[in-house]
Amino acid sequence: MDREATDLAGVRHISYQTLGSTNAEALSRARAGERGPLWITAKTQTAGRGRRGSQWVSPPGNLYATLLLTEPSPSPQAPQLSFVAALALHDGITACAQQLGPLLKLKWPNDLLVEKAKVAGILIEGENEPSFAVAIGIGVNCASHPQNTAYPATDLAAVGAMVAPEALFIAVVAAARERLKQWNCGQGFAAVRTDWLKRAVGLGEALQVRLPGREISGRFQGLDDAGRLMLEQAGGVTTIAAGEVFGFGGR
Repeated sequence: MDREATDLAGVRHISYQTLGSTNAEALSRARAGERGPLWITAKTQTAGRGRRGSQWVSPPGNLYATLLLTEPSPSPQAPQLSFVAALALHDGITACAQQLGPLLKLKWPNDLLVEKAKVAGILIEGENEPSFAVAIGIGVNCASHPQNTAYPATDLAAVGAMVAPEALFIAVVAAARERLKQWNCGQGFAAVRTDWLKRAVGLGEALQVRLPGREISGRFQGLDDAGRLMLEQAGGVTTIAAGEVFGFGGR
């Protein structure tokens, strides 16, 4: 049997050997009336994707999972789930590999880094019919990572943490439950933002942000109350809702 529905800490979980994409499967189920909460995992993905339509290489041995939620908050607050998920991933990885805690950092808006190399990513996608649903997709490089990427990548094994994806998934499920409680449908974002900033890479540093058609640089001053990046420039502070951050510390 390719999949099996189980109850994991009060949330249903369906596991697959192979899927095109856990996010695509979650959104397909949402369109068919699934309301969640529901976790979907796959040992491999044939069409995994990241932000801006990029490919997420998905060999066996890593964690690929999506949490489907229905009406998690008013739709304007739903992008905040990227920060909630990042904290849950940070908590889960730290629970499984405590030695990585001081090295594991969050990169705006939705990546996890170890020593400035990407070890995990998050993709938030939504569906409006028949009801508002959000798929929170996560990918963690447990045993391997892609080579020759535009941004440096690594995996947990490469930095000395031998963590099985199944064990990490259980830790992330527990952490996500607590972080969603903290967020409280968007009402608790101030606390989420504070916790996220404590783990942020590049805070106070010069960095660059790649936007459609251009790049801008400045000093990372924090997040506003909507989660937008605050970039200090010569003319004042610019807030950025979406972009790709790189060049920390002038790199």
